[in-house]
Amino acid sequence: MVMNDIDLVLRQAAALELVPGLVGVAATDRGVIYEGAFGVRELGKSARMTVDTVGYIASMTKALTGAAAMQLVERGKLKLDSPAAEVVPALADAKVLMGFDASGKPKLRPPKRPITLRHLLTHTSGFGYEIWSTDILRYNEATGTPSIFTSKNGALTAPLLCDPGEGWVYGIGIDWAGKMVEAASGQDLGAFMKENLFDPLGMNSTTFKLTDEIRSRRISMHTRQPDGSLKVYPWEFDQNPEFLQGGGGLYGTMPDYLNFTRMILHHGKFNGQQVLKPETVAMMSQNQMGEINVVGLKTAMPFYSNDADFFPGMKQKWGLSFLINTETSPQGRSAGSIAWAGLSNCYFWIDPVKKVTGAFMTQMWPFFDHKAVRLFREFETAVYRAV
Repeated sequence: MVMNDIDLVLRQAAALELVPGLVGVAATDRGVIYEGAFGVRELGKSARMTVDTVGYIASMTKALTGAAAMQLVERGKLKLDSPAAEVVPALADAKVLMGFDASGKPKLRPPKRPITLRHLLTHTSGFGYEIWSTDILRYNEATGTPSIFTSKNGALTAPLLCDPGEGWVYGIGIDWAGKMVEAASGQDLGAFMKENLFDPLGMNSTTFKLTDEIRSRRISMHTRQPDGSLKVYPWEFDQNPEFLQGGGGLYGTMPDYLNFTRMILHHGKFNGQQVLKPETVAMMSQNQMGEINVVGLKTAMPFYSNDADFFPGMKQKWGLSFLINTETSPQGRSAGSIAWAGLSNCYFWIDPVKKVTGAFMTQMWPFFDHKAVRLFREFETAVYRAV
């Protein structure tokens, strides 16, 4: 009966077109407990959503890049606290943005300390995103620096917004961590992930590069209009990028992603394969930025994102590529759970106390759409009722 409750929450939302088509999946440490897909892949068309529908998972890529980097830390090929420029020399060129002079020219200075892999994975490197930074937008315009949406290497030359280790700024740091994975492994990021994560975890529909078969299962992107309605927005992530975005370049399915979160829930082991050491998973899941706190995201590009704060009023921390809530959430998520999301309104969480994990996907902008977030929270609440 409780599984029917989860169905009801998602089915009603699809019927009312509160969001485009959607998929929800959940598991405990004993196995998958729920899979459901509702609505259509593109509003106005007949193709139905299925559990294996593929979507752009955006920043849900970050946790996978973090896991790939930590595999190389385990192998001694990367170090968390050495200067990252020892592996990717271009990082030595990063400067801190101090503001703009009277003519609009950026004022820059060297950072007080070198950027490390730990800084990159915890968003304490100082690197930001233009989506949530008017300063980065202004810098890009003043200097001709390309947007991160272009997937051009030049986008990674945007400046730091604070000194490394002195603040939490959500940004392109994990794209640089992806560059470190490539340099240390000698493989491109997609090939390394396929060999070390996707294949061992059975994530057969997760990829940077879309094949015709995977593209045939895609849900289209949509946008929320000022009147609250939804509009189809023809869009595809650059399939010929200058670099593979470890911070947000992947497409995938929710059952695929659940295999990854179940591996984390099982302390690095899945289907008999030890993908990460238990002590590595424990480290990734714990606060790795000391007294620094996560802060809410203030939009600078309302088309792409609303203001976003997952737990207003709660102290929030960051592990090695995961958000950590420090108190029990209204939905039932235990304190010390880990989670994150993607720009296209997809979300996941892993609760190591109650041993439950879930993932939810729709495909629309702006991020943190109020109806999508409310639906995700209703889905999560229903999952906790079921377990």
